[in-house]
Amino acid sequence: MSRAILATASSRGWVTEIHANTARLVVIGAVAGAFSGLSGVGGGVIIVPLLMALLGFDARAATATSLAAIAVIAVWGVAAFGALGSVEWAYGLLVGIPALLGVTIGVRLRARISARLIARVFAVILVVAAILLLVVR
Repeated sequence: MSRAILATASSRGWVTEIHANTARLVVIGAVAGAFSGLSGVGGGVIIVPLLMALLGFDARAATATSLAAIAVIAVWGVAAFGALGSVEWAYGLLVGIPALLGVTIGVRLRARISARLIARVFAVILVVAAILLLVVR
């Protein structure tokens, strides 16, 4: 990390805050990674609620931080599953490329919607997803 970035981070208290929360961040990462490896889910579904509950992140910061972590998790997961021959590359691209447009729209909408409303909508989506997983085979 460059000295300028470190000095800025330190002056804003981020370095101290990260140090104080290292154990929690490591646990969140390990849990998200395990769920991601087991089910393909781990990013937003695991990281966002845990960042909010354990570290007091608001919904915007939790989502953005989760996306940064997901990038790392996804690269490693694709490499591991790719080595096993399990990746359906064409389907991945057919889902992933349109998702780029979706995330762009989502980021713009997020700036206009309250963090509280976003958290509530996210909670409803999680409940609906859970019901679907239990009911639909």
